[in-house]
Amino acid sequence: MIRVERLRILQDEKELVDLSFEIGESLALVGESGSGKSLTLKALIGMLPSNLEWEMDLKAPFELKRGETLAFIPQNPFTALSPMTKIRKQWFASEERARGLFELLGLEWSLFDRYPPQLSGGQLQRVIFAIALSGNPKLLLLDEPTTALDPHLREEIARLLLELQKRFGFRVLFVTHDINLAAKICEEMLVIRKGRVVEQGSNRAILEDPESEYTRRLVEASFAKREFRQ
Repeated sequence: MIRVERLRILQDEKELVDLSFEIGESLALVGESGSGKSLTLKALIGMLPSNLEWEMDLKAPFELKRGETLAFIPQNPFTALSPMTKIRKQWFASEERARGLFELLGLEWSLFDRYPPQLSGGQLQRVIFAIALSGNPKLLLLDEPTTALDPHLREEIARLLLELQKRFGFRVLFVTHDINLAAKICEEMLVIRKGRVVEQGSNRAILEDPESEYTRRLVEASFAKREFRQ
């Protein structure tokens, strides 16, 4: 269990985030745009902007170290890699490791010597998963990784993530505004609003009997296939 006893993020003495939560096997961090989801994720990987102040009390069975125990899947696969550099040059593990992951993810080996713009959205997202998994992470952080993809590819990536987690055994923190998608990927959800916890619980509890009106509206909006904004 990874426990964030308290995470505070401030800008000019204004508190943007004040959260406490736990990550078991998989946790979805859900909320409207601007609720503090991405800030929370960036704090965990040490990538907050320099103009923000923050403090975190973290209890984990391993050190969170990016590129080793920690891996990150960004929001947009089309901007995640350098478009002018071949995939091979953006790979930091062995070629043997690359071949194994490409085969596992259903990628043709010839893609390794192509440039990112030459790949489809689905292929590019799989390459990014391969890069993230090359270091055998213990925690995988995903910042709305399906937003830029069409509905068919979103479902495909969701299935892929579950298969990879089962095979490699890493924990997942999945940031999204889509409760419907979160329920397919994660065991538990943490609903936040304006940097504060609204509720945390199992998928079933939150989907079937949400405690707050805010969560209920998120659920209704998600299943109506539109993003909730307030």
